[in-house]
Amino acid sequence: MTQAYPPEDGTGLSMRNLTHLIYGLFALGLLSAGFFGVATIAAVVLAYLKRGDAAGTLYAAHFDWVIKTFWWGLLWIVISAIFTFIFIGWVTGLIAIVWIVYRIIKGWLALFSAQSPLAD
Repeated sequence: MTQAYPPEDGTGLSMRNLTHLIYGLFALGLLSAGFFGVATIAAVVLAYLKRGDAAGTLYAAHFDWVIKTFWWGLLWIVISAIFTFIFIGWVTGLIAIVWIVYRIIKGWLALFSAQSPLAD
């Protein structure tokens, strides 16, 4: 499924550059072990704000991908934090972090190759 890039009007960031910024902010927040957690929040807020502008384009799938990664990752991190009281949370937390990193890498690589992150 190859979709054309939308025309750029020359003002502000292009959708492609904005999507790279969203992935970069998400990765910064994740790789800093939460120290720059606000960067991850900023990435998700940007994805929500620009989702309507990207409707019908390749970038819409990337924005949805980042948003779903954030919410599912947050759910599993919270569940893992609760499970640390019975000592299984460390394992589930590690699995959740590996899954989040995998999704960010897969999505970003798909963006570099101008594909949807859902395409296999």
